[in-house]
Amino acid sequence: MDRHLALLSLLASLWGALSALVGVSMLLLAAGAAAELADPAGAGMALASGVAATMFLIFAVCSLLWGGIHLWVASRLRRHQSRGRIVMITLGVCNLVLLPFGTALGAYALWVLLSATTRKLFEPDGAGRAERAI
Repeated sequence: MDRHLALLSLLASLWGALSALVGVSMLLLAAGAAAELADPAGAGMALASGVAATMFLIFAVCSLLWGGIHLWVASRLRRHQSRGRIVMITLGVCNLVLLPFGTALGAYALWVLLSATTRKLFEPDGAGRAERAI
């Protein structure tokens, strides 16, 4: 199961990096909409660019947070910290609704992290780490 945990950590890192990339692109779109808001072509354009800039900014912040949390959790999984396991289980459940890649990542995360073998790796006494070394 240690190989599955390493793969899950890699996949969570990739998912986080892709989410962060989407967040940066949304920030750029928000900046473009805000530039149109500064000098609107008409009265209707001012409202539309304001709504677009606001929505792009909200999506950008959410996407950057989502990606950052996945990157943080991936580093915790590599270190076998129980906090990372708990947060990744929660993220796995949330990822299930993000078709198709989030669903695959969420199902894989739940399968890996809820198995009895993986639970031993995250025990604080290190019993799972000793078994893994053998």
